[in-house]
Amino acid sequence: MGDILVGTCSWTDPTLVRSGWYPTGRRDAEGRLRHYGERFPVVEVDSSYYALPSERNSRLWAERTPNGFVFDVKAFSLLTGHPTRSAVMPDGLPADARDPGVLDEVWARFTAALAPLRQAGRLGSVLLQYPPWFRPGPRAEAVLAETARRCQGWPLAVEFRHPSWWQRGRTEATCTLLARYGMAAVGVDMPQGLAASVPPVAPVTTPRLSVVRFHGRSPAWQGGNKEERYRHAYDGHELAEWVPRLHELAERVEQVHVLFNNCCGDAAVRAAEKMTRLLGTSPAREAGPPAMTWTRFAPAPRPGADTHRR
Repeated sequence: MGDILVGTCSWTDPTLVRSGWYPTGRRDAEGRLRHYGERFPVVEVDSSYYALPSERNSRLWAERTPNGFVFDVKAFSLLTGHPTRSAVMPDGLPADARDPGVLDEVWARFTAALAPLRQAGRLGSVLLQYPPWFRPGPRAEAVLAETARRCQGWPLAVEFRHPSWWQRGRTEATCTLLARYGMAAVGVDMPQGLAASVPPVAPVTTPRLSVVRFHGRSPAWQGGNKEERYRHAYDGHELAEWVPRLHELAERVEQVHVLFNNCCGDAAVRAAEKMTRLLGTSPAREAGPPAMTWTRFAPAPRPGADTHRR
């Protein structure tokens, strides 16, 4: 039975900071991360998508969190084919993913920035979130192969945003492709019934890791602005739907990362707290030497449903 780690997709979101979840005296950069690390065992670093992270920050993150805590780091936008602002490119490099020299340099800097987390055993995964126009086909397979080569030995998790990757008749091929490169498939919870809706699959493609990201179920997902799309407070019923499936995943992998991306105010941390309770245990509350131990979740009765479909 693997461990289920529950957390959120950011600990620095401005709306979370303004929500009052962080107590007085712990609202500076160090205090926020220490406070978060006392309550959850995993967090996703989303700032690394918008700008390359630094070795200094990675070192500080490792120092400010308890033993056993891990970071899932979202890959820089250029590395997954997203539009990237020239202003965030290092040393005036063009934001051109088609230039092999540019890609080599950006990958080198991204790799160096994560070195302190890897050395400290705090790198949970690198999240490769591909854009909605990244569809199945030879070009996409070549990109995955090249990424696997560059990141050999890293824990990688892949989230596809185009629904065709997980549609009926394609799921097995997608699982085989990711398994070939040792990449963990990322399942998602999001609004259904839209053209862009990714089915709520939860496949296993590597025995080391499975990741599920909860994007919320806002009706404004299609057409709303970013805050409107992610503004959703999960209720107990919505979360309970996933509990048997998360336990089922934990029976097949070493770790399951459950990450809430409904980052609007304190909605994500409240959902993560609810999910922790629903799963049957709570993490230790105090961080301190020599280490923090995270309790393993007990298995739940198997529901008998296919893990690939809800």
